[in-house]
Amino acid sequence: MAALPPDIVDDLFRHRYARMVSGLCRVLGPARMELAEDVVQDALMRALRVWPDEGVPDAPEAWVFRVARNRALDTLRRQKIEARVEGELQAWADDAERQERAPRDPDHIDDDTLRMLFLCAHPAVPQDARAPLILKNVCGIGVPAIARALLCKDATIAQRLVRAKARLKGDDVAFEMPAAHELAERTGLVLQVLYLMFNEGYRAHSGEQLVRADLVVEAVRLLGLLLERDELASHEGHALLATMLLLGARMPARTDERGDLVTLAQQDRSRWDRRWLQSGFHHLKAAIGGERYTAYHCEARIASLHAIASSYEATDWGAILGEYDRMLAIAPSPVVQLNRAVAVSKVHGAEAGLRALDGLSGHKSLDDYFLLDAVTAQLCWQLGDHERAATSLEHALTQPCSAPERRLMERRLAACRSGEPPAAW
Repeated sequence: MAALPPDIVDDLFRHRYARMVSGLCRVLGPARMELAEDVVQDALMRALRVWPDEGVPDAPEAWVFRVARNRALDTLRRQKIEARVEGELQAWADDAERQERAPRDPDHIDDDTLRMLFLCAHPAVPQDARAPLILKNVCGIGVPAIARALLCKDATIAQRLVRAKARLKGDDVAFEMPAAHELAERTGLVLQVLYLMFNEGYRAHSGEQLVRADLVVEAVRLLGLLLERDELASHEGHALLATMLLLGARMPARTDERGDLVTLAQQDRSRWDRRWLQSGFHHLKAAIGGERYTAYHCEARIASLHAIASSYEATDWGAILGEYDRMLAIAPSPVVQLNRAVAVSKVHGAEAGLRALDGLSGHKSLDDYFLLDAVTAQLCWQLGDHERAATSLEHALTQPCSAPERRLMERRLAACRSGEPPAAW
């Protein structure tokens, strides 16, 4: 049995899954979203079983489309409702094959995918389920990764998804773009979820790699294409895209040749992607002039201050702290408070930074957030309290993180125990 090429598996499961589910959902209707998900997943699993023996077909996505269509029809026949959609399913599968054989435009957002983005942000969907629904059905992210991104338990996310699908089914929601008066509110939710998608790629919450570049690039692509539509463009959207680009520009320097994490203080800034930086500043300029200054503007400004600094030591931490103060007033959260504490320590010293962390250790949403203990450890080390630093790192190592992050904390813990200065600090 021959192994499948990794790029085929990644392309289907990460890049095409959302398009297939979205297309099926258009034909079957939002009330049968779960059926659409199930038949696409079944088709993909069948591909993994069959292709190693029979070979990868010339049009792999079309093959999966046909299998998914047939499985959907089998289910619908059992429910005795296949006649209404059989023709549409056939047309959908045929269209998929034509598209796969035609030259693909990478800078194109499929209409079904766009509709799915806004369907998942529909008012009928419970507010706490909208982000998970988009992350799963548009971004192709699994429940465990969604739970980590949203600082929730797996079971909580699974329950929210079930509840969301039930509401879509019960309210008989149409698979269509929202009316003009609904666009602003639902576009805001879409921005939030694309940022979550970016963050999951920029700092993977588990696995062997620190960065999932495919998620970063896809989040940037989707947001860029949304902003090209006049009815969807906004100053806060440009601010968010500026943040993504200015942060994403650092990706080439964030790990070394062994895949180990390189801290911002140690990164070779000449490796930062100049094209992404230039594009980031372009969108930062486009973000100016709106009626309100949002958290996205704060984050874009912070990212720009890091981008213009010639070195880590030359960073304007006072200006960064000012932006975190504004963000804490606009959109307070435990993560913002944690990030602000780092800026406080840079401006006012490690002891002030620790005081800024007061109260966060008991915050339920940070129970499994290793960065709180990692930051505490760093500040304690700077104050000479190596024992507390080691204790904090030991606790951080019990929490979910990627392998490169774990290796960095293990090196820091060894340094704490030996009394040697941790190189990465």
